[in-house]
Amino acid sequence: MRGIAVTTEKNMRIYYRKAPVVIFGLLFPLFMFVAFFIGRELEIELFFPAFLAMTLFFTSSSVGPLITPWEKQARTFERLLSYPITVGTLVLGDMAAGMLFGAAISVLVLLVGVAFVGVGISSIVLFLAALILGAICFASMGVLLAAPASSSPSNIMMLSSLIRFPLIFISGIFIPLGELEGLRLATSYASPLTYLVDAMNHAAGGPTSMPVVVDIAVLTAVSAVFLMAATAIHKRSLMKGL
Repeated sequence: MRGIAVTTEKNMRIYYRKAPVVIFGLLFPLFMFVAFFIGRELEIELFFPAFLAMTLFFTSSSVGPLITPWEKQARTFERLLSYPITVGTLVLGDMAAGMLFGAAISVLVLLVGVAFVGVGISSIVLFLAALILGAICFASMGVLLAAPASSSPSNIMMLSSLIRFPLIFISGIFIPLGELEGLRLATSYASPLTYLVDAMNHAAGGPTSMPVVVDIAVLTAVSAVFLMAATAIHKRSLMKGL
């Protein structure tokens, strides 16, 4: 636990102020939300839970893709592994840094929504559960995206953008799941972001498509898969000397 805490603190001090984190974690969700609502007569209270889920998705997954390639480029990754910590500890520390960043920004966005938009939360407990699980899930995804053996942050960020951007368009953020059918609906169910959007709608008392138990179970399972895959890839890369 001490190794995870120290790794998390190191990541928070170094990477929270990096330009890619600010751009993709903070500015991009805001621009997407404004572009979607300008000139359209939409009820912002209805779409706010989905916007909050999108914010959590981008903020939580923006820190992880930077950490490993940046440290490999600076040749500090091997020094970290020389300390009495394991690869799993490093992965959990990187994940925790992304999770805390995403959760903090999302809570701030929620407070702004409650104060100025009139957004309401029907279940605080469910909202906190969805927030924490969503932050863990997508912070884990960010760590997994950084796992390939590359010392170039730009390559990892390009891979990250290639995966993250399509997910926001198939996950019930801009088009509710109730309006999808056939292949588009099946594709939406393949995205973990869909289950976070649905859980946020449950917490806000909005329209939902699945039982909340399914949302929580899928987010938990996907988080575990992401973390185990990231750890396994890192270990394989180290065995190959990459």
